[in-house]
Amino acid sequence: MSEKKSWTERLFGGFRKTADKLSESLSAAAAGATLTPEPVDDTPEPIADDIPAPTPAPAPVLEPVPEPEPKPEPEPEPAPTPAPKPAPAPAPAPAPAPVPVAKPAPAPAPAKLVSKIATTIATAKLDDRTLDQVEDALILSDLGPGAAARIRAKLADKRFGLAITERELKEAVADEIAAILRPVARPLEITAFPRPQVILVIGVNGSGKTTTIAKLAHWLKEDDYGVLLAAGDTFRAAAIEQLAVWAERAGVEVVRGAEGGDPASIVFDAVKRATDTGIDALLVDTAGRLHNKRELMDELAKIRRVLGRLNPEAPHDVVLVLDASNGQNVLAQIDTFREVAGVTGLIMTKLDGTARGGVLVAAAEQYGLPIHAIGVGEKIDDLRPFDPDLVARVIAGVA
Repeated sequence: MSEKKSWTERLFGGFRKTADKLSESLSAAAAGATLTPEPVDDTPEPIADDIPAPTPAPAPVLEPVPEPEPKPEPEPEPAPTPAPKPAPAPAPAPAPAPVPVAKPAPAPAPAKLVSKIATTIATAKLDDRTLDQVEDALILSDLGPGAAARIRAKLADKRFGLAITERELKEAVADEIAAILRPVARPLEITAFPRPQVILVIGVNGSGKTTTIAKLAHWLKEDDYGVLLAAGDTFRAAAIEQLAVWAERAGVEVVRGAEGGDPASIVFDAVKRATDTGIDALLVDTAGRLHNKRELMDELAKIRRVLGRLNPEAPHDVVLVLDASNGQNVLAQIDTFREVAGVTGLIMTKLDGTARGGVLVAAAEQYGLPIHAIGVGEKIDDLRPFDPDLVARVIAGVA
């Protein structure tokens, strides 16, 4: 078994398919000959009396028959020359090795982009050309135009015209990224009274929402909080079973109903049970359908009404789970879910692959929503508190 990498290593590792043959037709032409009939002789045969008597032919003179000359002995036929053996067919040339189809390279991580530019301008002055390169690299790293322009302006104010090394450039960029991220770094705290604290977890299907709920439950349980899960995503196939499997791994219970059932009814039962048993936190899985925004909005509104009957303050948190590998598309998801659900905080997942984490900076710059945690792997303990300084150094290539 390979040595287990730390979560920072996993985070750093990525914050990165006969001719038709033509048949020939041959035609043969036949020539025909016309026969000309011979002329018919209509002359009448002569009468017998008119035919003169035949004159007797003279006796033939017999000439001696010469003896046949002896035939010469036939010359022996020369021995047939053996036909030359056919030359052996040349061995077929080996088939050329197939040329491998080049796979598209994974999107480079922001650290590599900044590093490449920094290497090009090492020990050079920080002039307009250099600042243009840095700004372009940051935009390509999913920081977005706003954050990239802000970082460029800060660098120009502090270092314009001064000599700068690769290391100094990376650290300067990291400092400016951290300055954007620090205000939104906020842990998810359990403070509701009376208990439970109800946390709606939302996000599109495939974002890692269900697994993030289990990881969050494990995280809270490690801090000695009592946790209960509610399987409110009753429309996606196998979502209930998936949550139940993860709940077992996390060592927590789950309130569930039939597939296709009413999510609000399940949430009602879960809140009632959590209240009766003194559970500290209730994590509610919800549907992630965006193809019908009105239907999703109505469903979440119904859940809120049900929660309000039992606890006027619920839900206390509405956490949106985002997939970092979706890049700038996550900004559109934030827009939609803020409208339909009133998002209060974010968790960013899949920062252990080829994802470019710069989208965290774009989200912080554009929305200012709290970022509670980041997912750096598939295991139950791969959810980590959001550390803005560490993330900034990883994005800039310093860490």
